[in-house]
Amino acid sequence: MPSPTPRIAVLADSDTRWKWGALTARRIAPPAPGAPDITGYALRGRATPTARQLAEAGLGTPREVTGAEFLRAVRDEAYDVVVLALVGGTVQALLHGLAERAGARRPVVVTGYVGVVYEKLADGLLLRHGADVVLANSPYDARRFRAVYEGVGADPSAVVEARLPFLGGAPHRPVPGRHTVVFAAQPSVPAARADRLYLLRRLAGHARLHPEREVLLKLRSRPGEHTTHIEELPYQKLARALPLPPNLRLVYGHMGAVLDRTDLLVTVSSTAALEALHRGVPTAVLTDLGVREALGNHHFIGSGLLTSWDRLDAGEEPVPDGAWLADQGVDPAGAPHTGGDAAFAQARRRVAELLERGSLPPIAPYYTRTSAPGYLPGILARHRLDEADATAPPGGRGARGVRRVLRDAARGAARGAYRHGVQHVAPVIRRLGEL
Repeated sequence: MPSPTPRIAVLADSDTRWKWGALTARRIAPPAPGAPDITGYALRGRATPTARQLAEAGLGTPREVTGAEFLRAVRDEAYDVVVLALVGGTVQALLHGLAERAGARRPVVVTGYVGVVYEKLADGLLLRHGADVVLANSPYDARRFRAVYEGVGADPSAVVEARLPFLGGAPHRPVPGRHTVVFAAQPSVPAARADRLYLLRRLAGHARLHPEREVLLKLRSRPGEHTTHIEELPYQKLARALPLPPNLRLVYGHMGAVLDRTDLLVTVSSTAALEALHRGVPTAVLTDLGVREALGNHHFIGSGLLTSWDRLDAGEEPVPDGAWLADQGVDPAGAPHTGGDAAFAQARRRVAELLERGSLPPIAPYYTRTSAPGYLPGILARHRLDEADATAPPGGRGARGVRRVLRDAARGAARGAYRHGVQHVAPVIRRLGEL
């Protein structure tokens, strides 16, 4: 039988996924006396969040672990629910690890996507298959997810409709004399230097054209911090080479706090658009660089939000399509007050039903060594879960423990070198190759 207050473990691999995982855990926790018992774990890797990023999310500080250490914690701590807020390949590796090592009574496994799903739909979904609950952020996503599973002969019953857990905040209220324009920057969209400089120049041009407006460039991370996607050309560095008008400022911090004073949100394809729409903030999705899958703004076709800087400079603001908003799980009319919890009612019922069973069937991912012999082994190798690490008690025994400590130290040094190479050396080499 489940405990009166189910114990939930959240494993995330970046700042955004930690925010999604922690908030999702609160939303899906079955009703119980007191607050949900949630323990956070950050998967050690390239994008491990900094203390500032974690504090900004306001959700506590998770413990940094390897995949093998997390599997050991799941077994030793006997968690009731596990939320995997990870990239698809890592979810697949952890599902196989849980299937092999979780013990007689395994936890309910929940996963999903942290934002707009505009690429790798089939690949990401099949890598997540095997979880007990695969959360869809909207009716639109739920239909697509089920269609993919049904199309390959996989069980679609794990797909549960919910919505992005961080939609919320106070509804937009215009303030006389205030007109704050916020451009929500993205780490990897667009990727080209020329495109990012173009957007920065147009933002500066909009500020000059409207000196009465406060224009903010909302940045995802401070220099040296890392996000879900690698940012090779940070806007704050590009801005150093440009003269910026006095009413244009670069800002950091929680998106919710920035949206509290936003009167127009402009973006290429950021999930921040959905946060703004949920509050009723006027929102524009730029077409200046085209409407392309590579940019992700094709997701907003039919939304009524697609526009250009020329139109925004002229004072035009898009009007969102109500049917499109509803299909995306956005309800600016009342959702900030009725709240995200109502949207997670189905997920809470599903988790509660699974917990009441006491014993769950074995985890059965779609990908196996029989169904994908040329794909799965590579995924598992990239996310190596050493059997000794997962099963040995903390500290090891004798010489084996010494070897494990030395091996962990070597791996830590290698990870540090890898992070530096990915984040600093590789971008420089790529830029030199473009000269």
